[in-house]
Amino acid sequence: MALVRYEPLRNGTWNLLDRLQKEFNLQNAFEPYTKEVAGDDNSDVVTSHWRPAVDIKEEEDRFVIYADLPGVDPKDIEITMEKGVLTLKGERSEETREEREGYKRVERISGSFYRRFSLPDTADAERIEAEGKNGVLEITLPKHEKVLARKITVKS
Repeated sequence: MALVRYEPLRNGTWNLLDRLQKEFNLQNAFEPYTKEVAGDDNSDVVTSHWRPAVDIKEEEDRFVIYADLPGVDPKDIEITMEKGVLTLKGERSEETREEREGYKRVERISGSFYRRFSLPDTADAERIEAEGKNGVLEITLPKHEKVLARKITVKS
């Protein structure tokens, strides 16, 4: 018998479909990802136990990658750059699980992670910086000076 949190139906069927999607994601969280599940971005490999959520933002003079890595010490994160591919590797340690009267609840995934991102030619690999704060890794990739957009004034 599974314990399910009660949520009054909002928007009828959409709430049920949302819960089904969340349950599917939890059930498949420990399975190795394939292109069909993870997409064609090549940002993970089959050796990963979990896949941290990532946001990528482009600004005028840089790209910024935000990776959710709660429970991972920033010193234990390996970031490498080779041939236009940025790689994030690390591991989140498994915590002690508590059991009471036969009930067990484990929602947080532990184990190794491995993500790869192809960088555009405009990214300056020599000036990449990373900072970890409050469980979020922020990687800053400045753009090459020569490719920054420049406004040209028209003389009359």
